Amino acid sequence: MSITGHLRIFMQATLVWGGFWIAGLPYYYRQYPAALMVWLETALLSLLIWLVHYILKQTPGKYRIRKSLWLAFYYTIPLAVYDWLYCGIYLGHGLGFIRVYWYLTIYYIVPWPLLYGVAVHLNCLESRPQGT
Repeated sequence: MSITGHLRIFMQATLVWGGFWIAGLPYYYRQYPAALMVWLETALLSLLIWLVHYILKQTPGKYRIRKSLWLAFYYTIPLAVYDWLYCGIYLGHGLGFIRVYWYLTIYYIVPWPLLYGVAVHLNCLESRPQGT
C-alpha cells in the first residue's frame, strides 16, 4: 500500500473516531444504560461485518489479507491511543478506562479476527471450483 493509502486510511479512522466521540457526548456514552450499549454494540458489529465484507470484496484476492490487517491496525491502534488520551488522561481514568469504557475497548480486539476472517472467507469462496 502506498504512503497515500496509509494516510487516507489513517485519516478515515481518525474521522470515524471523531464522529463517535461527538456522538457520545456529553459523557462518552456513559449516560446510556448498559443494556442499550449492548444493543448498540450488536447493531454496530452487524454494520461493521457488512462494511468489511463490501470493502474487502472490492480488493483483489492476493492483496485482501494484507489490506484486512492494515485496516485492522488503523482502526484499532490509533483509536486506542485517542481513547487513552481522552478517557485515560483528560478524564483521569488512567489505564482503568479500558474497563470503564468496555463498549469502546472491545473494538481494540474485534477488528483483528473479524477483518482477517472475512478476508480469508472471501479468498476461500473465490478459490472454490465453479458450480459447488
